[in-house]
Amino acid sequence: MAGNRKIIPAQKQTKYLKGLWITIGSIIIFFFLLFFSISIGIFGKMPSFEELENPKSNLATEIYSCDGKILGKYFLENRSNVHYQDLSPNVINALIATEDARFENHSGVDMKAMFRVALGMVTGSSKGGGSTITQQLAKNLFPRKKDRTFFETGIIKFKEWVTAIKLERNYSKDEILAMYLNTVDFGSLSFGIQSAAKTYFNKTPSELKAEEAALLIGILKAPSWFNPVRNPERALSRRNTVLGQMEKYDYLTEAALDSLKAIPIDISNFRIQDHTAGLATYFREYLRGTLNEWCANHMKEDGNPYNLYKDGLRIYTTINAKMQEYAEQAVKEYIGKVLQPQFFRHWKGVPDAPFVFEKNQKKEIQNLLVQALRRSDRYYRLKLQNTSEAAILASFNKPVAMKVFSWKGEIDTVLSPMDSIRYYKFFLQSGLMSMDPHTGYVKAYVGGIDYRYFQYDHVRVSKRQVGSTFKPFLYTLAMQEGESPCTKYPNVQPVIELSNGDIWAPKNDSKDRLGEEVTLKWALAASNNWISGQLMKKYSPQDVIRIARKMGVTSDIPAVYSIALGTADLTLCEMTGAMSTFANKGVYVEPIFITRIEDKNGNIVESFVPKQQEAISEETAYLMIMLMKGVVEGGTGSRLRYLYGIDVPVAGKTGTSQNNSDGWFMGITPDLVSGVWTGCEDRAAHFRSTDIGQGAHMALPIWAIYMKKIYADPTLNLSKRDFEPPLKPLDVAFDCDNYQTPAKKKSVDIDDF
Repeated sequence: MAGNRKIIPAQKQTKYLKGLWITIGSIIIFFFLLFFSISIGIFGKMPSFEELENPKSNLATEIYSCDGKILGKYFLENRSNVHYQDLSPNVINALIATEDARFENHSGVDMKAMFRVALGMVTGSSKGGGSTITQQLAKNLFPRKKDRTFFETGIIKFKEWVTAIKLERNYSKDEILAMYLNTVDFGSLSFGIQSAAKTYFNKTPSELKAEEAALLIGILKAPSWFNPVRNPERALSRRNTVLGQMEKYDYLTEAALDSLKAIPIDISNFRIQDHTAGLATYFREYLRGTLNEWCANHMKEDGNPYNLYKDGLRIYTTINAKMQEYAEQAVKEYIGKVLQPQFFRHWKGVPDAPFVFEKNQKKEIQNLLVQALRRSDRYYRLKLQNTSEAAILASFNKPVAMKVFSWKGEIDTVLSPMDSIRYYKFFLQSGLMSMDPHTGYVKAYVGGIDYRYFQYDHVRVSKRQVGSTFKPFLYTLAMQEGESPCTKYPNVQPVIELSNGDIWAPKNDSKDRLGEEVTLKWALAASNNWISGQLMKKYSPQDVIRIARKMGVTSDIPAVYSIALGTADLTLCEMTGAMSTFANKGVYVEPIFITRIEDKNGNIVESFVPKQQEAISEETAYLMIMLMKGVVEGGTGSRLRYLYGIDVPVAGKTGTSQNNSDGWFMGITPDLVSGVWTGCEDRAAHFRSTDIGQGAHMALPIWAIYMKKIYADPTLNLSKRDFEPPLKPLDVAFDCDNYQTPAKKKSVDIDDF
């Protein structure tokens, strides 16, 4: 048999070997030239070294409180970058075990895995993908086009290989893992591991447990399909698969795997991160407008303006997260549990509730509701679709399924849009702003009761009649002109003839001490309108307005005598800033909301300091503090002491508009000034009784609840010290019981105020 075997001559063997080596060499040269051509951009632009060093992705702008908490974000993609050291080992282990077990052993492309995939395609027994974590990162950072030919698909795959190799050369393995986890989509508007940890578990990435990390890594395969909220069974199965991979590659013991698989998925802290949820929603929306304007006027190094939603800015605000939370709790506790139920009972069974018009009641109510209809988003959308007015009105009277707000939680119901408008008119609103009078830093900002349903801001936007909280401006003028807290005026009604021949004679609800000589201290504490009218007659509306302007009020104030009683419409922000002047020894400091802005790399782009100006003398400011202490010690604000047990030094002023539609309280302590307004959205909706419609009942309790929460928190270190008197001793009469004449020489004792 051996003699029949065909023997290939040595010459032919050499020829075959030569051909084989030529073929192999040609393939090597082909792939070398292909990769070289790809790397230099012949088949399309490749990422440059600079782009690899600074890969572009849409980064959310983060809003930080002064105590380091993230209040919220502005984003197209809810993405925030984290560093490797900020990641739990559980996240890293779950990722490597599931996506790329040989991650530590390859240089961007795992040829062993590629051959396995190729063999699987030939034999029909594919066992997973061949893309490494680095290749997936390359695809995430430099996405493919959706519409492409077969040839383009192949070239793009080779480009990803080249990019992956470049990434491996430019970054460490740890950096690649962090970059990958920063770029991936976890669903539920969460891009990147930091956003995902916050959304699904309300945690940071460093706090994630093994089962939590496995759930998040499992989601990456198909974020919608394995969403634990919509598809809990699939998510559980996928999570356990990831845990099994972790056990397979020795990141978990078999005992630990069995224990972890038995743990159910806990999504009790799941919350999609958007601008209508979380802390300080009204503040964040106000900030959005301010920051958009800032971005439009500030350029990056490339000459383009900053983009609030893409550039990953870090906004450091003055808001204190704890104080903000206490402020929101105070509004909810008092309005939701006390005042709103009282308002419902007050109007129960009353026709045309909760509106009061002097005449044409039903017609005025209908006009008010139609105006609200025309301000709604639904009306605006229908108008854009060129829908006729008649068709719009018809659609507003057609019942539809909807969710509506209630203090006990959202209600699923069926209402016509017009009925829902009427329903919402019953709800009382409130605003609270709290600031440090010395720095101007705003510490708490509550613009309403629930931003999801009521988006009108009652701190910076809403202007309401301020009532008697305006009187301190008038009394400041009197103190500045040499009067003292003990200066006496007859408690009689002033009658002032106006330039047009009309008569202004202010009314006074109280009948206390009619016709007697009363001190200014008593008059302010009792919020006496007759004494305010006499002071306005003695001075002038223009002089009072000038004082208010120096103290930071910018809104229009009509130069009429009735402003003495608070007929001007001002914002809560203006009033709180102005009252801070008294606590800051006469220096007005403009309320400030941002301390600095940083870019995504932590470089400070801009820092902010408040504007300030000397508005009144230190002595005048101190006299006003003493006068306003009297409001709390024995006047309209005295319930702070006997009802709420506030035992710290407080100067304050209540305010109530003429028809009880607005209730105010401005409270001043040495280190914190806070203002509260309460009322309905429409001025025609209000309490019909001053007993329950006054500022002392509608606004003061919110201030008291807020302050009690703050003083109960030792971590805030809020001082209980008294107001500092001027460096130069005051020569002012102080014992009002023994005060006889309006002497120029005056002396003061703090304790008597």
